[in-house]
Amino acid sequence: MQPMRFPRAIYFVFSVFSLAMAVCLRASGQAALLLENADGFSRVFDTTGHEALYFARICAASPTQLRHCSPGELGVVISRYKGMGGYDWLAVPLLPYLYSVADAQAVPQRVDHETVNDLRLRYHAAHLASLDNVPEGGRIQRGWNQLVGSAYERRIYAFRFETTPQQDDRLIAWLNGGANRSHFNIVFRNCADFSRLVLDLYFPGVFRRHLLPDAGVTTPRQVAYELVRYARKHPELRLTVLEIPQVPGYRRPSRNNESVAESLLLTGDLAPVALLNPFLAGAMVVDSLVWGRFPLPLAEARQLTPDSLTRMATASWPVGLRRSAGIPSEIASRQ
Repeated sequence: MQPMRFPRAIYFVFSVFSLAMAVCLRASGQAALLLENADGFSRVFDTTGHEALYFARICAASPTQLRHCSPGELGVVISRYKGMGGYDWLAVPLLPYLYSVADAQAVPQRVDHETVNDLRLRYHAAHLASLDNVPEGGRIQRGWNQLVGSAYERRIYAFRFETTPQQDDRLIAWLNGGANRSHFNIVFRNCADFSRLVLDLYFPGVFRRHLLPDAGVTTPRQVAYELVRYARKHPELRLTVLEIPQVPGYRRPSRNNESVAESLLLTGDLAPVALLNPFLAGAMVVDSLVWGRFPLPLAEARQLTPDSLTRMATASWPVGLRRSAGIPSEIASRQ
């Protein structure tokens, strides 16, 4: 009997290790900061773009109430927009948020205005009718059309990281229990400010408003950069960058996210400022060049398709960020 002890010990250790790994996998969840390029009419005057948050373990009981997901559900996107009928934030499932459909097989490879409008109206009638005080919106005016079919408007980068059940539970309690009333302000309460506040709930003290760059205005690229910088020091977040391409045909290709100062430079809006106050214009240029670059690891992002969106909700790719360049370690190992 003595010779059997060693194999049994190995089997016992292996069983315990496998059980521990299974518990760890169940305990961790996925979330992502969605950095959305500047789109449509707004890209002419403002290249800062939009930002939203995705959670794999959290789902929408309604556009204004959150719940825990059931098996097989892909999670929810929570975002703040202006002109949403007085709501501060609204929640839409991942696939409809990107493509206005509930089935990945129904996502068209190319679209036109008529197709996009039809998909949005159908989804709104079936799932968003409770938002009767929210206007549909158009090219200039914001409305519920910003909540569905976002991938028809622009390219999106997802900065995916891991969360714990306790963190997700706190977010559900915080948003469900708070007053969902909008006081939207482009300077102090914009979409990036909402992302900053939510991420601060997960990582207290990391995401703050800064005087420089951009004179204290929070921008989507700035928040993404702070998340990347934090993840370099915390590899347990397993941060990786994914790209959700813009579906062609509906809009011109969207424009990269920039800081406020760089946006003023690229759009030409800095010219009137220079005429009125050349010193202020010079300060904005310095602000853009010195503090507003926000390097992000976008070039090596893995592309997702509608059929592969399940990877947003799993930790199937072993990832991390290389400290020096901020690129995924699995990619860096191949360079």
